[in-house]
Amino acid sequence: IVQYLDTAASDTFVDVLSKSGRVAAIGSEEIEETVIVGDSLQHNLIVQMDPLDGSSNIDVAVSIGSIFGIWRRNPSEPVTEESLLRPGSEQVAAAYVVYGSSTVMVMATHNSVQGFTLDPDTGSFTITHPDLRIPDNCLYYSTNEGNFRKLDAPTQRAVARLRDSYSLRYVGSLVADFHRNLLKGGIFLYPGDPKSPDGKLRLMYEANPLGFVAEQAGGAAYSAMQRILDIKPQGAHQRTPLILGNRAEVEETIAIIQGG
Repeated sequence: IVQYLDTAASDTFVDVLSKSGRVAAIGSEEIEETVIVGDSLQHNLIVQMDPLDGSSNIDVAVSIGSIFGIWRRNPSEPVTEESLLRPGSEQVAAAYVVYGSSTVMVMATHNSVQGFTLDPDTGSFTITHPDLRIPDNCLYYSTNEGNFRKLDAPTQRAVARLRDSYSLRYVGSLVADFHRNLLKGGIFLYPGDPKSPDGKLRLMYEANPLGFVAEQAGGAAYSAMQRILDIKPQGAHQRTPLILGNRAEVEETIAIIQGG
């Protein structure tokens, strides 16, 4: 059922975005190849998405979500899969939706992050979290402590410092963990390990969009070795380690990891 819902979510978003008349191409975590929609002047946007993030948590009623990164298409270039391989710094907007006790959508544009909540009676979204900023006071760290012994020594030291300083909150649904840290103040870590040095999260569909949201809200996002939004993607489904959230804590964590 999880695979079915992943596919259904992807198909639904592809259909809606394709019919919008504004989207030239769509990349989805659930689709191997890019969906090319159109190349007219009106088709001026490119969307990369994780249509159903955290779907493995559906059968235990944990919050899940959808993640979208939005780039402006270069009208002088043909629309190809290669034209979608652009760094996250070129995003013009990013958004995510959390499906939980309420349905919340967070939209980020340059220097602006706004949160909206769905009114089920009217089917419309109302702004409920204006001008979001990640709090300077970090309360939480979010990481899979079960993987601790798999990490290299510098990363273990970084996680141990967070463990000694903050409360652990980890759902295992990226969009839900990030949303809590955005509202309450925290840092999320999914580092690489010797078995998966490139991590497991997708650069284009998860890290870039949430990294953009984090930065516009005053936070930071790194792969451990560099800023997420500076990475030049080599493939549509490229993976990356991801550390994002409260800027001061992300920078301190990265300093420990890079310090060896």
